[in-house]
Amino acid sequence: MTKTAVLITTILLFAPCVSAQEMPADYAAVLKTLNRQGDYKDSVLKVNIPRNDLKVVVDGVATPTPFGFGGWIAFTRGTGGMDVMMGDLVLTEDEVNPVMSSLLTNGLDVTALHNHFFFDTPRVYYMHVHGHGAITDLTTRVTPALALIGAHPPAASPAPAGRAITGMLDSASLSKIVGYGGEQNGAVYKITIARPDIPLKEMGASINARMGLNTWAAFYGNDADAVIAGDIAMLDREVTPVLKSLRASGIDVVAIHHHMTGTQPQVIFLHYWGKGPAQRLATAFRTAVDQTGARPKTTSAQR
Repeated sequence: MTKTAVLITTILLFAPCVSAQEMPADYAAVLKTLNRQGDYKDSVLKVNIPRNDLKVVVDGVATPTPFGFGGWIAFTRGTGGMDVMMGDLVLTEDEVNPVMSSLLTNGLDVTALHNHFFFDTPRVYYMHVHGHGAITDLTTRVTPALALIGAHPPAASPAPAGRAITGMLDSASLSKIVGYGGEQNGAVYKITIARPDIPLKEMGASINARMGLNTWAAFYGNDADAVIAGDIAMLDREVTPVLKSLRASGIDVVAIHHHMTGTQPQVIFLHYWGKGPAQRLATAFRTAVDQTGARPKTTSAQR
């Protein structure tokens, strides 16, 4: 079998199962109203809010936007004419409280505020938002907060010093190690893993991976010199085993928190960061995922 055939087979084997659907007209209107891009899959409209205006250096590495600075809001249908909105907004320090006040004033919930990184310049924070109601009403209520993001850039200052990492990642190898496929976005390869074993619902709507119930890993760099960052969704009994696994692999834990309030069961999220050869980082991530109900069906012998 040729190398090309092997690559195609691997991609098909580990490709994420996300079904494309026709977007409802009122959801398409959301993209037009917000003047943003997004897509509709698995009954969820996901609206992209990337921070392309930020040039973030993390622990000396100049990281691209897809590595972890792509905010979003998502909508899905509930019952009784209700839509459910969840999201994760990427904010600078000076944006946090104005955006929070706007959301609260307009009847939306702020369910979490936290970091994803240590040693990042500029400092970046992540705000989780929530609401339910008619889709047109939710769009109206969230619009003023989104308008504040990036609206007032700080005074010009020297760009933080950071090194870019050149080269390519063997994404097929990373997928094989982790047991799940991913998506290439510029120089970043991201693997997202659902938690269908955690049956969360709100207003009759399933809170799935595209609504934020997921584990993920973003890789940037090349096979010998790479960085990894991501999020692991855990039940409470999984937290300590995951922590022990990550630390035993030399991966830094940077935050432990919730994203959603009032859920049963409670879901806890953990952010991590690491540097080193890409396959070693993928193995560390896979070992941590194996401590959760998101473990892939492939065995170690199949890796």
